[in-house]
Amino acid sequence: MAVTYSAMHSGPGRALTAVYGVFALSASARAGYQLIREFDEAPVAYSLSAFAAGIYILATVCLVIGSRTTHRIAIVSCIIELMGVLVVGALSFTHPEVFQAPSVWSGFGIGYGFIPLVLPVVGLLWLARVGRRVRTQESASQLQAS
Repeated sequence: MAVTYSAMHSGPGRALTAVYGVFALSASARAGYQLIREFDEAPVAYSLSAFAAGIYILATVCLVIGSRTTHRIAIVSCIIELMGVLVVGALSFTHPEVFQAPSVWSGFGIGYGFIPLVLPVVGLLWLARVGRRVRTQESASQLQAS
């Protein structure tokens, strides 16, 4: 019996993937515009927006594929995303001169309704749940084989 990460494609998994997809598109569009048109105004903030867009794209692709390897990459992506929003969010308040313009993660994602702060937490919780389910299936499969 092949054990898969098909649980990632269930209702909540699809919703999570859809939200990541929307953020990948919106952050990419925003970062692209900012890098092309306004980079000289706030290079740090706009580079961070591009980095955030890349993380959202990577997480979305990994959630869509749903293999063991992409599951692990998605976990790392969510951790990087959470660390980024926490660090950039704090620095945007303590060092506002560095963030002359808002990025996706500025103010803990205030410009996006704090979804950038909540999304990686929800993502990590979902990925942990899916991982536990797969490990349980693997254990059952190994018991049946012996």
